[in-house]
Amino acid sequence: MDYNKELEELRVKLADVQASVRAAATENHDQIQERIGEAQVKLDKEAKAAKAQADQAGDQAEEQWQKVKADAAARIAKAKRGIDHRGDQFDADVAESDAEWAENDAEAAIDFAAYAVDSARVAILDAIDARAYAKQKSAAVRPA
Repeated sequence: MDYNKELEELRVKLADVQASVRAAATENHDQIQERIGEAQVKLDKEAKAAKAQADQAGDQAEEQWQKVKADAAARIAKAKRGIDHRGDQFDADVAESDAEWAENDAEAAIDFAAYAVDSARVAILDAIDARAYAKQKSAAVRPA
């Protein structure tokens, strides 16, 4: 497996997220809502693609996918509830509270992403080690 390719794709994705966050910081509510909608469409497409891969990977991947899917669904539902709730009752106190909750959710998502990256590092190194060990054992069994 080409782990460098996968990591490069992750780096590109992170750069895209950073650009989106920078742009959103200068936009108004309607523009940000449009950006959120676009991001949600992209997330849904990636979730469907990930599910297709998970279906092929077997039971363990399916369990992980179900957890990710449930987490994503809960975050989406919470975000939608927040958007609906803000509606006409958009006073400063509620807006401040919603912003703090959203910031906390963002921090938690970043923490989770950092954990996922660290977990991926261990999984990649383990896979490389397993392949090296398999080659070593295979070479020891086959006479030269």
